[in-house]
Amino acid sequence: MASIINGKNKRVGVIGAGPAGLTAAYELAKAGIAVEVFEASKYVGGLAKTISLWNQRVDTGPHRFFSDDTRVNKLWLEVVGKDYKIIDRLTRIFYKNKFYFYPLKPFNALFNLGIWESFICLISYFKEKIKPTKLDGSFETWVVNRFGRRLFEIFFKTYSEKLWGISCKDLDEDFAAQRIKKLSLLEAIKNAIFQKTDITHKTLADQFAYPIQGTGMVYERMADFINSHGGKVHLEKPVNRVVTKNKKVTGIELVGGEIKDYDHIISSMPITLLVNRLDEVPNEVKTVSESLKFRNTILVYLNIESQNLFPDNWLYVHSSDLKLGRITNFRNWVPELYGEEKSTIVALEYWCNDDEPLWSEKDNVLIDLGKKELAQAGLLKNSKVLDGYVYRISRCYPVYNRGYKGKLNLVESFLDSISGLTVIGRYGAFKYNNQDHSILMGLLAAENIIKSTRHDLWKINTDYETYQEASVITKTGLQKK
Repeated sequence: MASIINGKNKRVGVIGAGPAGLTAAYELAKAGIAVEVFEASKYVGGLAKTISLWNQRVDTGPHRFFSDDTRVNKLWLEVVGKDYKIIDRLTRIFYKNKFYFYPLKPFNALFNLGIWESFICLISYFKEKIKPTKLDGSFETWVVNRFGRRLFEIFFKTYSEKLWGISCKDLDEDFAAQRIKKLSLLEAIKNAIFQKTDITHKTLADQFAYPIQGTGMVYERMADFINSHGGKVHLEKPVNRVVTKNKKVTGIELVGGEIKDYDHIISSMPITLLVNRLDEVPNEVKTVSESLKFRNTILVYLNIESQNLFPDNWLYVHSSDLKLGRITNFRNWVPELYGEEKSTIVALEYWCNDDEPLWSEKDNVLIDLGKKELAQAGLLKNSKVLDGYVYRISRCYPVYNRGYKGKLNLVESFLDSISGLTVIGRYGAFKYNNQDHSILMGLLAAENIIKSTRHDLWKINTDYETYQEASVITKTGLQKK
């Protein structure tokens, strides 16, 4: 991405205080490079922030950190120190008022589906082995080809269409390749039967490390370090645009018109906003950029007078009669989040676009919807809802419409032609990143500036697999795999 600068006398501006932006700024501050971060909201952490509600701390959804990249894990431990715990992960799928373990436990699935439905699923699966569905670039044909149509309809279709707001026929197979490429039905069955303990699919790790004050604690500490080592993290300071001259970055313009000069800009602002506000953008690039869409999230937090609602860290809601897509139970993470409080905070996730009525619905209506759906699912039981709170997140999921990659490549090429510009993060790079992907982007972006390396950051979370060594975080620290 873009040209590389070097030297401690260079000034770097970072747009966005999420995992990618703050990691880059943290590494630059460690190297003695003058860096300023500009964040539009009043919190650091981006999509992985932690907020305070009802005398408790909660994340903006279930943000689990897991990586087998030693560089990422070392940085995480450097920041967190010993202030973390290992959580036993329990997540299940809620479908037709029954719970299915995720990852799959075949006997649980067999019991819940019933013999006849299980038989149909197996027949559908083996039919694909004999006569595979032809791949057409869609998420639907990719999953059907791999698992069979019946399993696709039960465990993939409804949830995916809730999340993305488009048909699985229109969702690009690249999403499956990034998220479930290594998931194998036969491997899951073998692991369940023979109690195999090694991790075969990264996103299904049975345990993960979690900061005792919430995921946002990592980024709060990074911000504190930056502020105390010559840098500055500005909150509630939105950036309007990146300023360029002759395809070279000269600085940024803040909302309100103030111009600040920099030698290099690291941007994690939404790629669509970045491109459309730059000068001298070719019409074709601008048109293609405008076709890239993001999906919004509405989080409905409910404070419930109960300490034992359900045991999961979070639930995936596949039931088509419920609008909500995922439920996080913060009582089941670490006790430091709730302290002496006797209530449980849950977060209900709803996904929508800007033009959908749900996005502009009044808070009290959304809270009532959350109460109703939690009760309808049988998860509220007889517990009383003490209070509710609504938190909206705009443009949080890059939508992988079929054929999006060719369009994105055109935008990437244009941005690469601008000297002094680096684009990272889920928003900035239009990648469905986990925290570890964004942290790695930030690490390598800083390294490009500090050491004049030329890491191709666009490849992270696709085919970037150049780990020098693999490791995992355990109770006692870093352990090689």
